[in-house]
Amino acid sequence: MKTAIRLGSACAVLLTALLVAPAASAADLSGAKADRSAGIVEIQGIKVERQATAETKRIIESDARVAAATANVCGSGYTISTGAARYGTYGTTYTWTNGTTTGDSYYDKPICAVFFNDTGYTRYMGIRLKDNYTSTADVEDFGAYRSYAGPVYQKRGYCGKAYSYMEIGGTAVVDNYLTVGSCN
Repeated sequence: MKTAIRLGSACAVLLTALLVAPAASAADLSGAKADRSAGIVEIQGIKVERQATAETKRIIESDARVAAATANVCGSGYTISTGAARYGTYGTTYTWTNGTTTGDSYYDKPICAVFFNDTGYTRYMGIRLKDNYTSTADVEDFGAYRSYAGPVYQKRGYCGKAYSYMEIGGTAVVDNYLTVGSCN
């Protein structure tokens, strides 16, 4: 029953985001705009950490409307991309933050991670989010999903890792880690 409910709500969230998302302006299509004071660049209206990888920026630029819809899955306030990774034609993982910190460290940023199923079919898949502290338990969401696994959250997830996994016919086709944020 969880899969059916998740599929319905995921489709509604993505459809709503696509229908109500503003069209990209000519200025947005010209590339990234910088907000030097916040360490953020805007790519077609999506806030992305300035230090995000070139691959993250390419993924968001390739389809900003889908990126905006993924942020909506995380919920209110999660509007700054900290990373994205596309795994062939199988799936795409996105990580988001809300721009706050939950402790004394720069790394104590709340993080949300979602792994989207790009195949169009129900697959066994999952997302696990590990923060940068060994004492904190990992959070995960694994199951048979057609749309996405997650969202999963860590209060101090910056510089942690998002693990994405997907099987097709009992064979792992996605088995990858994405570092959350730009960490040294």
